[in-house]
Amino acid sequence: MTGKVVLYTDGACKGNPGPGGWGVVLSYGNSNKKLHGGEANTTNNRMELMAAIRGLEALKRPCEVELYTDSQYVRKGITEWMHGWKRNGWKTSAKKPVKNEDLWRELDNEVARHSVNWHWVKGHSGNPGNELADELANRGVEELTNA
Repeated sequence: MTGKVVLYTDGACKGNPGPGGWGVVLSYGNSNKKLHGGEANTTNNRMELMAAIRGLEALKRPCEVELYTDSQYVRKGITEWMHGWKRNGWKTSAKKPVKNEDLWRELDNEVARHSVNWHWVKGHSGNPGNELADELANRGVEELTNA
């Protein structure tokens, strides 16, 4: 593994479902990179997952990653719930299909390439990395709705 990368991720949705966006801020040493995108008809949870996926996907080689998200859904899903979902054939403890299974599988594949430490930050609380990721996620929505 090379270097330590800091990732801030966020998702946004106007309506749920509705047009959504995701944003990522990557920092490695003195280098920073900003990414964003969106989907026309999606949910906030899908955009939160997409942000984490796209951020990890942007890393060209295995890295030690400090990933910050304001989504308990993403953090708990990957650190607490996924093991049980996989054990149960991608079913919840209530024997229902896992929502967003396609993205959870994608995230699982990306996480396997790296050493990821997951951190939750309170959204809209003045954390500069989270605020910038939020701006980028909203830019993803705006580009869809203003096109």
